[in-house]
Amino acid sequence: MHQSLSPKSTFLLVDDHESVLHGTLDALRQAYPEAEIIVAQTFQDALQRAMQTRLDLVVVDVVIPELSGKIAQAHAGLQLLEILMERYPKLNIVVQSSHIRILVWLKPAIDDHKGGFTVVDKSQPIQEMLIMVNWALQQRTYTPREIRNGLQLRPEWFNVLRLAFEEGLQDGAIARRMNVSESSIQHYWAKIRDVLEVYPEDGKNLRVQTQLRAKEVGLIHS
Repeated sequence: MHQSLSPKSTFLLVDDHESVLHGTLDALRQAYPEAEIIVAQTFQDALQRAMQTRLDLVVVDVVIPELSGKIAQAHAGLQLLEILMERYPKLNIVVQSSHIRILVWLKPAIDDHKGGFTVVDKSQPIQEMLIMVNWALQQRTYTPREIRNGLQLRPEWFNVLRLAFEEGLQDGAIARRMNVSESSIQHYWAKIRDVLEVYPEDGKNLRVQTQLRAKEVGLIHS
C-alpha cells in the first residue's frame, strides 16, 4: 500500500541517465498519479528547483553533472544531498544509484536527518524503488549495510531503547523523560530500526520486532 499524499504533493526526480529517468518517472506517475513530478538532470538545476518549490520527496542519483554539458561526478550528488539535508531537515529523500557505498561520507548527516531517507541500488527491480519511496514518505530510514558502522547507537537512541523496553514507557512518556518532542522520539526510532535492520513486514509489529532484535544483540535485557 502506497503512502497517501496531500493533494498538492510535489516530487523532484534527479538523474542524468535518460533511460533511468523516464523509467523511474513512469513508475512514480503510475504509483502516485496525484503527485506533481518535476525533473532535473544537473546539480544546479536540482538545487534551483528545490529552492523554488515546496518538495515532499526527492529521488536522486549520487553521480550527476554539476552543470549541463559537464561530466557526471559523485561529488555533485553528495553536495546536493548535503545541502538538501541541511536546508530542509524534514525533506523525504530516496537515493537511487549504482554508487551507494560513497554515502558513507554523509552518514553523520543522514543520522541527523529528520525526514525519510532510503537508499536503493539501480540494479534492483523498479518495485524495490517504489518500496523505498513509500518508506521515505512514511519518514522511515533505510541504509544498506555497507555504509553502516556496525551496531553503533548514539546515546539518545540507546536511551530510547532502555526507556521503552526496560522501563516500559510509551513515546510520549519517553519524550517527557528525555525533554524532547515526541516527533524527535519517532525520528530516533527510525534510526534505531535501521541500525538493527528492522523494517516493516506485513503482519508483524515493528515495536515487538525491534525489542526482539535489540535483545538478540545484547542492547537490552528484557
